[in-house]
Amino acid sequence: MSKVYLLGAGPGDPELITLKAKRLLESADTVVYDYLANPRFLAWCRPDAEIYYVGKKGGDHTLPQDKINDLLVERAKAGKIVARLKGGDPYVFGRGAEEVEELLEHGIAFEVVPGVTSAVAAPAYAGIPLTHRRFASSVSFITGHEDPTKTESAHDWEALARGTSTLVFFMGVKNLPEISANLIKAGRPGNTPAALVRWGTTCRQRSLISTLADIAEQAQKQRFSPPSLLVVGEVVSLHDKLNWFEKRPLLGKGVVVTRSREQASDVVASLENLGACCHEFPTIAVAPMENKKPIQEAAMRLGEYDWVVFTSVNGVRTFWEVLEDRGMDARAFAGTQVAAIGPATAEGLARRGIRADFVPEKYVAEDIAQGLLDRDVAGKRVLIPRAKEAREVLPEELLRAGAQVEVLPVYRTLPVAKGAEELATALENGEIHYITFTSSSTVTNFFAAISRELIQTHRARLQLVCIGPVTEKTLQSHGFQGDIQPENYTIPDMVRALLDHATQGKQRRAET
Repeated sequence: MSKVYLLGAGPGDPELITLKAKRLLESADTVVYDYLANPRFLAWCRPDAEIYYVGKKGGDHTLPQDKINDLLVERAKAGKIVARLKGGDPYVFGRGAEEVEELLEHGIAFEVVPGVTSAVAAPAYAGIPLTHRRFASSVSFITGHEDPTKTESAHDWEALARGTSTLVFFMGVKNLPEISANLIKAGRPGNTPAALVRWGTTCRQRSLISTLADIAEQAQKQRFSPPSLLVVGEVVSLHDKLNWFEKRPLLGKGVVVTRSREQASDVVASLENLGACCHEFPTIAVAPMENKKPIQEAAMRLGEYDWVVFTSVNGVRTFWEVLEDRGMDARAFAGTQVAAIGPATAEGLARRGIRADFVPEKYVAEDIAQGLLDRDVAGKRVLIPRAKEAREVLPEELLRAGAQVEVLPVYRTLPVAKGAEELATALENGEIHYITFTSSSTVTNFFAAISRELIQTHRARLQLVCIGPVTEKTLQSHGFQGDIQPENYTIPDMVRALLDHATQGKQRRAET
């Protein structure tokens, strides 16, 4: 049966959406979402779901409210399960109730799933508790942008000014001078602490702490614009003490992650936990081999090899998929030694019941080749499950040493350029500070999608991060020197190197 679900998406941090909202979003036939709903939520939608963007930005309405109502009714009458995703909470200064009233008029079933409102979340992320035993025992949520058709304000300014409540104004930046003046005129002291919190709970969060009398002038000087919340009350004085989110070392730093979408989650999670604004731009996609017969045959003959050498996590995963399809598991490696190019690959093996016999100190093909040479690989049979196109250093060195080497392509890397236009816009707007490259193919495919000239134009404010020397060499072939490279060629070490760079930059700026 058709139904419309009004889902509160929360204030911006994607982890603040409720489990129920996520479940309904994953199962909906149609998704209708607002500007303030984090676009990452769309990744949870079914591949065949209808997606409609109906938000507004800076007063520019993609779709007027009456047309949004019509859309919800039309899709529900078409027999669809509709997820109406709204920023914050659907009923807290949103127009959820108006949409529900329209659904009722047409006899359409609905449910409302509350969301975390920005009125609570944004101040909390800024270190401002809305209530406190010493300062405020109540809180008022107030719109700073009333219905323009009203002949007079519905606010009782004297009541708001006389009380000791914390006041939270939604959409108040445009009318900030009037709000401040009305409260002071009604008796609220001009030295009352006041704060603006912009883009609360997101990597772009920014706070401005002032007083009721000065906050409008300070907001203009510091160019505060929507979406921002205004908080008025003594609780604001706790900001400096309790502020935690804005102390994240990478807060506001735009980082491009070029890794494949299947592998980007660990990088993105690490960077976002440090406050970074991650721009996922997967330049490669991992695809299985069209002809799996050679892999199946090699899997059946594992006992014939002295060594099996895995050079990536993708190689482990795709090879194991074939094993499992054949009803095989780790026991197939009995009597065979296994090498992994680095700790992530070794961990991938360990999760499948295989402990690597050899992991080199430096995680490049040259070092794994030398390690096997030191282990008397001459005359031994070596299987290398890897990407279809990869560096030939490892098999060539082993062949030169007298090993019998069989290179087995178990997956393909395909170029991806989706999102190039959006990334170019972010570069032009100065939103990008770091670009990370985790392999030579990410470099090559990046410059196939993004012009070298664009990077050169903004080079002074960009830091190019390479996971290791091989990736760095590929970057140099495109005319750029890398700025950051970890001592150990792993994702966690790359993130740490980026963090060290950002932290040192903050220290230098603080000293000057």
